[in-house]
Amino acid sequence: MNEVMKNSETAVDLGRLRHDFTRFMMSYKFGIDELITKINILKQEFTHIHRYSPIEHVSSRLKTPESIIDKAQRKKCSLNLDAIRENIFDVAGVRITCSFISDTYRIADMLSSQSDVRVVETKDYIANPKPNGYKSLHLIVEIPVFMSDRVQPVLVELQIRTIAMDFWASLEHKIFYKYRGEIPPTLLAELTEAAESANKLDEKMERLHDEVTELNGDAENSITLGSMPPLALPPELLHMLLTAQADAIDPE
Repeated sequence: MNEVMKNSETAVDLGRLRHDFTRFMMSYKFGIDELITKINILKQEFTHIHRYSPIEHVSSRLKTPESIIDKAQRKKCSLNLDAIRENIFDVAGVRITCSFISDTYRIADMLSSQSDVRVVETKDYIANPKPNGYKSLHLIVEIPVFMSDRVQPVLVELQIRTIAMDFWASLEHKIFYKYRGEIPPTLLAELTEAAESANKLDEKMERLHDEVTELNGDAENSITLGSMPPLALPPELLHMLLTAQADAIDPE
């Protein structure tokens, strides 16, 4: 009889743990969704207003339960969900790639200025690259996730880098795992040299972008609607809008 009760209690405990862990993982998945929604809104707004978006590509990843437990053990973190939340900041991750170095900081500023986004940690590997040449802007941001019964603050790791930085990081990651962390010195030297070349390319593209922007200036009297051609606003309509705004500000 005692054995039956013990097995029953174990089954209940396992069921509760499975339920809690499912909600735990869902909260991080929803945190990614919330952040990507914010990023997509900024991308569309910037495209509509400036006919240019600093955001080229967005990707995301959610650590597997096995990966979470492995990292918790390596950090000597207790294997309860509250401890994992407090000690592991990269369960959820979002990566943004952009064309120019200045865009990385612009995107970070636009997101961090939102009232419901709290920046917990910033690591600027663009200004201070890692010894191997790695460059990227890393932020840990806290996003509120509105569940059915509560608001759950969720931490998401946000990486922002240029296309050149992303290409180099992807190559370095593949080489690192191919050699299981023991990369030959000659290959390490070549990777460092490639990182310097990528940085020079970024700087050159930034200068070209600045020159083109200065030459063209902002397009006047047009609004871009997604992938549609610019919508021309007749001068008469602009005049009517300006007059209406002036009357609203200074009514007689």
